[in-house]
Amino acid sequence: MKIWVFRIVIAIVSICFLVGCKGENLTSSDSEQSIPVHTLPSVVEKPNLTEDVEGNNNETQPITVTLKDPKTLEIVEIINPQQLGYDTNFEMYLTRIKNIAKDLARGTKNSSGYDQQMILDRISEDGRIINGIPRVILKESELVDQILAASDKGGSIFLPIYITESTYNGEDVPSLDDVIIASFTTYFNPTDTGRNKNIELSTNALHNIIVGNGDYFSFNTMVGERTEERGYQPAPEIINKKLVMGIGGGICQTSSTLFNAVDQVGVRITERHHHSLSVGYVATGRDATVSYGTLDFKFQNISGAPFLIKTKYENDQITIEIRTAQQYKRFFDKY
Repeated sequence: MKIWVFRIVIAIVSICFLVGCKGENLTSSDSEQSIPVHTLPSVVEKPNLTEDVEGNNNETQPITVTLKDPKTLEIVEIINPQQLGYDTNFEMYLTRIKNIAKDLARGTKNSSGYDQQMILDRISEDGRIINGIPRVILKESELVDQILAASDKGGSIFLPIYITESTYNGEDVPSLDDVIIASFTTYFNPTDTGRNKNIELSTNALHNIIVGNGDYFSFNTMVGERTEERGYQPAPEIINKKLVMGIGGGICQTSSTLFNAVDQVGVRITERHHHSLSVGYVATGRDATVSYGTLDFKFQNISGAPFLIKTKYENDQITIEIRTAQQYKRFFDKY
């Protein structure tokens, strides 16, 4: 009896031991197989989302050239060289990026460009300085070169914008009209009231303009658009060798008078055009025709000193004088 009881106890203990050990093994096995070693290759070999998009699907990000405003840091244009023909038609690509540079600089019908003619300071009738604005130029050729350099690998480019401030010394202003260094007078028919009004308005628009050394002058910018709202009248003007009526006719006499005055003081003429017919108020070849938005008369002061433009409109004539301070007269004596 005791032997059988002993055998039964031994059997029960053995069964419990086996069941207990098996339970521990199951727990241990479950823990190890939460990241089974044999299943790791399927996880590792599967790329992450970025790799899957860029690698397995053979989709790469396009090469782009980003143009940014150097002042605001805003993106103004994104260029995709491949889409514009960089790899397939380089001449077409070059033309397209030149057009992009031109549009950014000069503007389009729907947007203004970065380029801005200098509006020069002037002296008001009560002696105050009326501030203008600096000259702003986006150098198109430089931008094209930078885009070409970045077209292979892409990148960001700050627009090559150059700003030129007026350079005169404010302390010189009271003495800038001390010395007349050049003067020119032209005459007109006092009975031609419409034409004469245009001459008067444009002449007054040039009065007391300060031109510092290195400054840029634009007739169209300083005089402004010739419109009826601004008082300009219909008058004869020369267009394509014909005399036609136009708002502002006659102001070319003002621009031509100015040209003959400043041509005596060491300026660099940067734009000037001749009439298609002879005019009677200046000698042949000494005219400077203008048309707002197309033809301009421009110059840069390279004399080494500032000067003042003073104008006088009278009954049958206009006179434009170029003046400067006594201390600067020596800069103009050589001209």
